[in-house]
Amino acid sequence: MCRQNTTFTLLPPFLHSATKNSIKTMVMERKQEEMQFLGVLGIYQESYKIIFSSRKIFSQITFALILPLSFILLAQIEVSNLFSGEIMNSFVELLGTEAGTERYNKLSDHISSEYACFWLFKVAHLILSVVFSLLSNAAVVYTIASIYAGREVSFKKVMSAVPKVCKRLMVTFLSIFAALLAYFAVATLVISLVFSACVIFIGFSNLKAPYSVGIVLLVLYLMGSVYLTIIWQLASAVSVLEEDCGFKAMTKSRALIKGKMWTAIIMSFNVTITSGVVIIAFQNLVVHGVSMNMAGRVFLGVICSALFLGLFLFGSVTQTVIYFVCKSNHHENIEKSALSDHLEAYHGEYAPLKSKDLQLEQYDV
Repeated sequence: MCRQNTTFTLLPPFLHSATKNSIKTMVMERKQEEMQFLGVLGIYQESYKIIFSSRKIFSQITFALILPLSFILLAQIEVSNLFSGEIMNSFVELLGTEAGTERYNKLSDHISSEYACFWLFKVAHLILSVVFSLLSNAAVVYTIASIYAGREVSFKKVMSAVPKVCKRLMVTFLSIFAALLAYFAVATLVISLVFSACVIFIGFSNLKAPYSVGIVLLVLYLMGSVYLTIIWQLASAVSVLEEDCGFKAMTKSRALIKGKMWTAIIMSFNVTITSGVVIIAFQNLVVHGVSMNMAGRVFLGVICSALFLGLFLFGSVTQTVIYFVCKSNHHENIEKSALSDHLEAYHGEYAPLKSKDLQLEQYDV
């Protein structure tokens, strides 16, 4: 027994290293193959494991990027409520003032300035929301990709890569924004034409049919919006982890999501509903909670903010995990070393890898 142990310890060190690396590679490859079978609960479990195993780096990302985003999104509800109240009071006072008087003109000018400030605030809120959303999404996707590639990841390294990652995400965001605008314009035109045609041919005597058709078209429009949102979410991961961005990333994500569409829809629905509940609770209990003292409103505001932080982080992680699930579902095995090189390029002069380098070898099932 002692001889056997001695013989084993006398093996060359590179053999021990090679054995460990080969075992690690086999485990990671097997894990990639098995990811295609993950459903909603499996993706949630995988996301939780990733966050829990790297809670330090995700905590740093949350406090540096997601916390300001949460503050911006929730604070705008309070500020918008204040603006709306001021505008409404001024408008009521204007209705009770005789037109053409000096007071009427002052109130009219005051309302105009309040409207201008309100919309300037909305534009500033939109810009800041988009910026911090892209920054936090870039940080989360890069971190998870580094974990899957077996790279050492630190907050400093993540933040140094975020600006270049964010540029690619911005191109994809502008592309999906243009697609959503075009979709909205076409859908509005179609709904208007169909509704008008129903009114012309059926008449105003029977409005049930036009309204029924309008509801059906509205449901179809919402389904298309959900589909574009899911494509956008997956395209964000594609923009970071592959050489495509913009409309090419959207086309790639559209192909990847096949076979996992219902999984993505259920996950998107869950996040939307839960976030909506938190926002409604914040609006009713914190913003309009007049019957509650200030300490209680602050306490509930902190709870809603913490819930929103967790939801945004968890949602961003699941969006990235589903990218790897879709890759596995299409039997594409991500080359760890190529992915690592691709991520390393964000720290230097960015040179995107070609599909044949980063992309994926087909494996047999």
